[in-house]
Amino acid sequence: MRLRHIEVFHAIMQVGTISGAAQVLHISQPAVTKVLQHAELQLGMPLFERVRGKLYPKPEAHRLFAETEKLNRDLQGIRRLAASLKSRAGETVRLVSTPTIAVSVLPAALTDWRRAFAQTRCELATFHTSEIVNALRLGEADLALSLQDPRHPGIEAEPIAQGALMVMAPAGTWSEEECRQPIVPAALSGELIGLADGDPLGEMVVAACEAQDVHPVFQTVVQTYQIARALVEAGAGTAVLDPFTAASATPGKVQCRPWAPAISVQLYLLTASHAPLSHGARELANCIGATARALLDKDRAAA
Repeated sequence: MRLRHIEVFHAIMQVGTISGAAQVLHISQPAVTKVLQHAELQLGMPLFERVRGKLYPKPEAHRLFAETEKLNRDLQGIRRLAASLKSRAGETVRLVSTPTIAVSVLPAALTDWRRAFAQTRCELATFHTSEIVNALRLGEADLALSLQDPRHPGIEAEPIAQGALMVMAPAGTWSEEECRQPIVPAALSGELIGLADGDPLGEMVVAACEAQDVHPVFQTVVQTYQIARALVEAGAGTAVLDPFTAASATPGKVQCRPWAPAISVQLYLLTASHAPLSHGARELANCIGATARALLDKDRAAA
């Protein structure tokens, strides 16, 4: 089957009529009919039963649909990529970030960058890392930020800031002397706020605890680091979080101590391989790195 055959076939399988498929594909009904007839002629068998204007797929059509579905998805991805390339504006920088960095680092970084690029359009979206990889590969974003290196052959990961895992507790939990010392897993106490299953940072914390024969019980489990931070600020418990979230917490509401043994956390600039950044995008990346490093330096000085 040719690509056009597959497009028409999938449209008919989805809507069940010639007219509906024509609307989906933005072509005429006779064109849909002609392509379908040609596809059936090539296959040497009918794919649908015609009953009062509706098309009912035969078993062969269902089998064919299952085999061609991945190809159809790939075609849609190619169309999205082509549309993205066609509509890309020279004065637009498209940035995607994990929610944590979007909240803790980007506001100040974008403010600094905007002073030099007042007329450049910036489109900002928040995704999880797996979605970020797809956005970069399809050309839907120019650069991205994550605390994870996706280790994908089509993605370049450049470390631009580094901190250490932190333990955050409500203000008044520890003495001034305790706050100057790292905290080991066995010293965790009170209500613990955990991160959802599958979260890389959460898995790192649990593994570090189990390595010291400590088995923490999390009565509250959250999906994002910002929710964990907000709960700590409200006095709901203690959480082990990345240094950027810890450094952006409301002063006076929390206390932070380094995790022991120390675990490094990197902020990565992600870009598509062989896709050089524009001048504006590179300067934005530089501002983000400088802002992230300054945020951590300020937090260390305060401690």
